Amino acid sequence: MPLFSSKPSRDVYSISRLNSEVKAVLAGSFPLLWVEGEISNLAHPASGHIYFTLKDKHAQVRCAMFRIRRTKLRFQPENGMQVLVRARAALYENRGEFQLGIEHMEPAGEGALRLAYEELKQRLGAEGLFDPAHKKPLPSFPQHIGIITSPTGAAIHDMLNVLQRRFPAAAIVLYPIPVQGIDAAEQITAMLKLADQRAECDLLVLTRGGGSLEDLAAFNDEAIARAIYASQCPIVSAIGHEIDFTIADFVADERAPTPSAAAELISPDQASLQQHLSQLSNRLVTNLHRQSNRYEATLQHLKQRLKQQHPTAQLGQHQQKINELSRRLTQQSQIRLTQAEERLNHFTARLKVLTPAHQLAQCKLRHTHLHKRLHQQMHHQLNQSKQQLSHISQQLHTISPLATLGRGYAIAQQYPSGEIIRHAATIKPGTQIKTRLAKGTLLCRVEGIEPE
Repeated sequence: MPLFSSKPSRDVYSISRLNSEVKAVLAGSFPLLWVEGEISNLAHPASGHIYFTLKDKHAQVRCAMFRIRRTKLRFQPENGMQVLVRARAALYENRGEFQLGIEHMEPAGEGALRLAYEELKQRLGAEGLFDPAHKKPLPSFPQHIGIITSPTGAAIHDMLNVLQRRFPAAAIVLYPIPVQGIDAAEQITAMLKLADQRAECDLLVLTRGGGSLEDLAAFNDEAIARAIYASQCPIVSAIGHEIDFTIADFVADERAPTPSAAAELISPDQASLQQHLSQLSNRLVTNLHRQSNRYEATLQHLKQRLKQQHPTAQLGQHQQKINELSRRLTQQSQIRLTQAEERLNHFTARLKVLTPAHQLAQCKLRHTHLHKRLHQQMHHQLNQSKQQLSHISQQLHTISPLATLGRGYAIAQQYPSGEIIRHAATIKPGTQIKTRLAKGTLLCRVEGIEPE
């Protein structure tokens, strides 16, 4: 029996696992795709989703577009319609069917235009043509308004109706252009440049009514975008309806969703202006009345003050004030004179004391007094010194060695060094010594030494 089985182990897939992994492979292998084809087998279930088949001459593929995406469609899909879709490759796991998940759908004729539109939008945006810092402010009260549009379209009539109602004082200059067609972009560009060169308007409005992407294609032209960007006059774009955005809208200084909205945007409201002027007039009248009343009150106050401050009363008050000041001046002069006399007497007395004769007499008196004190102090000091000398002499005599010798004592000294002998043991017999008496000195020889 073999130790190992030769049969290899098998990785068996379930249908669910297989479909799940195939779905993951499809999702990871394909990005969002643009696919063009014809709609067939269109179904509208109650869920709001739509299901259909997209086909060409040789093949077909199932498609599903969920309700949240379908609500953004700008047209109603129908069987037989040629469409361009933005889709993801996927697998419907329950039935194992390959299908496309539709993210976006548009009629096939708009596909190329949409791609060109997106490419131009990205490129001009990168160049800075949409930069808000470059956009010019609109005038608050434009006197001349230029409208660049078709003279026969609905846009001009809508704008004129709104402007006539809101601000009839503004002058309207029409610059006629074709709003669609082969040469429309070129003529629009030329008219934009002409209107800017003539500089006869305070602002320009580039406008037309709504339409499909193909109808609005002229306003997605790069030359028009650069002409708007280079214009010195502020430009408002009002092209199509609210959901329509063109390249001209992004470059313009302001964008209005409709021609009528553009007319409201650029014009002040006549009724609002009249109401504002009425309010200002009322405020002006009120302020004038208030100012007049204030001036009248001031005038009455000044009249009252003038009565109270008549020249006669003023002169009397000034005369009284002069008398008071004269009295105070006389009083202050007398006080100052008295103070000056006192200071003069004081300085005279000080001057007399400080005269040389007086100083000399004072010095003589002081010299005599000091001389007398000096003699007295000398006699007193001499007597004290005599007494101290006598006392010290007496004390010195008391402790003097001579007095001790006078009482019969003698001083023994070594000979010839003269060192005083204080102990007999330090002297040997036969040694010569010198003995000092009260009167005279003996030179002796030691015969013997007696113990103490």
